[in-house]
Amino acid sequence: MQGEKLPENRHATLRVVPMPADTNAAGNIFGGWLMSQVDIAGSIVAIRRAQGPVTTVAVTAFRFHKPVYVGDVVSLYAEVTRVGTTSITVDVVVYAERGLRRSSIGDAVEKVAESTLAYVAIDANYRKRPVPPEAR
Repeated sequence: MQGEKLPENRHATLRVVPMPADTNAAGNIFGGWLMSQVDIAGSIVAIRRAQGPVTTVAVTAFRFHKPVYVGDVVSLYAEVTRVGTTSITVDVVVYAERGLRRSSIGDAVEKVAESTLAYVAIDANYRKRPVPPEAR
């Protein structure tokens, strides 16, 4: 656990604390719950870049490194890595601060997952639309 830190020069796209209702039969956080948080974080940056609605079309990679527990502060960092004509690829890295069960938050930070997702920009009729040029 030593040596892992949250990214210093970035703000988390999403932060959330999992609750007991989010656990699986083993008592840790259900992987599907974490996957949904990753999709939410990824869609936030994709919507901003697309300047409008997007839909998730693929999860091209998802790796669980360590479990997440009730009371962890889960920080998700999402970044657009590729923009196509209608598509946007986003990488999401997930860290858990193992602090709420301890005396101080941030003592133990671990990378718990990482993922790559693909989104497509859509119009009001749910049809593909071009991603506009990046705003300057």
